[in-house]
Amino acid sequence: MAEDTYRTIVGLSEGIYTEKRSKFIAIALPVCTLEEIKVHLDRYQREYYDARHICYAYMLGHERKDFRANDNGEPSGTAGKPILGQINSNELTDILIIVVRYFGGIKLGTSGLIVAYRAAAAEAIVTATIIEKTVDDDITLMFEYPFMNDVMRIVKEEEPEVLNQSYDIDCCMTLRIRRSLMPRLRARLEKVETVRFL
Repeated sequence: MAEDTYRTIVGLSEGIYTEKRSKFIAIALPVCTLEEIKVHLDRYQREYYDARHICYAYMLGHERKDFRANDNGEPSGTAGKPILGQINSNELTDILIIVVRYFGGIKLGTSGLIVAYRAAAAEAIVTATIIEKTVDDDITLMFEYPFMNDVMRIVKEEEPEVLNQSYDIDCCMTLRIRRSLMPRLRARLEKVETVRFL
């Protein structure tokens, strides 16, 4: 994978794993913020209020440095870590995987739990639609109206996304482009008279 791309999932996906009458329901969700994660966790804790454990792991950000694993009362390292392990082995980010466990009356032991949580998380990932996204950077520039054509030609050729624009005596534009393409876009814009970056 290029340094300015990352893998994530498109929408909600689910997986189910059963072991010795215990049922593990895995839900994978695309997320971007801790607030989103909290909302999802609250929702699924209410929805599965009768479950024995609701364990989860998440990974945020294209650098994959913001993550957490939670065992929710299962023996330490038997639930959250195996879920996070599946996120890592699939090189995913901006993802939350919740695994709900209904106890079937037979203890699985620590190794059984690890296998079950890992398998449930893997099932949710297998059914998910995985996409590769680019890491994008934004740039805001001001320029005088007579230089509009010069700027617009560069925008047309380099194809950044135009986030907003206003045209007055001074024009202002905010552009978004893949990180690896930003230096070239910026260098070309710098050559246009009156362009200054905010």
